[in-house]
Amino acid sequence: MITQTALELGFLYALVAMALFLSFRILNIADMTTDGCFVLGAAVSVTLAAGGHPILAIPAAMLAGSCAGFVTAFLQTRLGIPSILAGIVTNTGLYTVNLMAMGWKANQSLLGGSTIFTLLRDSGIGGDWYELLLAASVTILAGVLLLAFLKTRMGLSIRATGDNPDMVRASSLNPAFTVTVGLCVSNALTALSGAMVGQYQKTVDINSGTGIVVIGLACLIIGETVLGRRTVTKGVLAVMIGSVIYRFIYAVVFYTKVVPVECLKLLTAVIVALAIAAPSIRKWAAFQQRKLAAGKGGN
Repeated sequence: MITQTALELGFLYALVAMALFLSFRILNIADMTTDGCFVLGAAVSVTLAAGGHPILAIPAAMLAGSCAGFVTAFLQTRLGIPSILAGIVTNTGLYTVNLMAMGWKANQSLLGGSTIFTLLRDSGIGGDWYELLLAASVTILAGVLLLAFLKTRMGLSIRATGDNPDMVRASSLNPAFTVTVGLCVSNALTALSGAMVGQYQKTVDINSGTGIVVIGLACLIIGETVLGRRTVTKGVLAVMIGSVIYRFIYAVVFYTKVVPVECLKLLTAVIVALAIAAPSIRKWAAFQQRKLAAGKGGN
C-alpha cells in the first residue's frame, strides 16, 4: 500500500518537476508562478468535476495554467519586470483567481462525486492499481509529448533561447515569443499536475500549493543526480525518477518517523540548497586542496 501510494504521488507530482525542467533548466528562468498555478489547476479541475465534467476538467485546467504562464511571460518580456518578480506578481494575483474558481471558498470537496480515477475504476481497467495506471499513463504521455515538442523547430528555438538569447535574436527569432511559449507550456504542465492531484485527493485547498516549487526542484535535482542531465531525454526521465524517489523518501520518513514530519519541508529546502550549491562547493573544495598541496610543496 505504501509503495503503491508513493508511486502514484510520484508520477502525479513529476509533472511539476517536468514543468520546472522546462522553465528552470531549458529556459533558465526561475518561474515563481508554480505554487499558485498548481492550485489553479486543482481548483478548476475539482470545480468542474463537482459540476459533472471530470474529463473536461483536465484540459480546462491546462488552459488556465497556460493563461497564468502567459501573464508571467507578458510581465517579463513586455513590461521589463525581472523573471522572479514577474512570477511573484502573477502568483500573488492567482490567490484571488483561485478563490474565484472555487466559488469564493477556501476549499472545495469532491466527496461522493465522479473523478477520472473513479471512471477508470468503474470500467474495470487496472484492477486495484487503476490509480497508478492512470497517473503513470498521463505523466509518461506528457513526457513523450514534451520530448517531441522540444525536438520541433519551436522547441529547438526555446532551447536556444535558454542557452543564448542574443544568438536567437541574431537569427531573426523573437526571444519574447519563445519565452512566452515556453512558460505557457511549463505552467500548463503544472496545472495538469494540480488537476490530477485535485481529483486524486478529491479536494483542493487554497494553500495546497505552498512549497510546491521547492518540492519540484527537489525531485528535479534528485533525478539529475541519479541520471545526469546531459540530454533532454535524460532530463525528462530524471524528473520522473526523482519524483518517485522523493515520494519514497517522504513515505519512509512519515512511517518510520526518523525525522519529524513537521521538519520534512525544512529538510527538502536544505537538500535543494545544497544540491544547487554543489558545483560551487566542489570548486571551493578543489581550490582548497590545490592551495594545501601548493603549501606542502613550498615547504
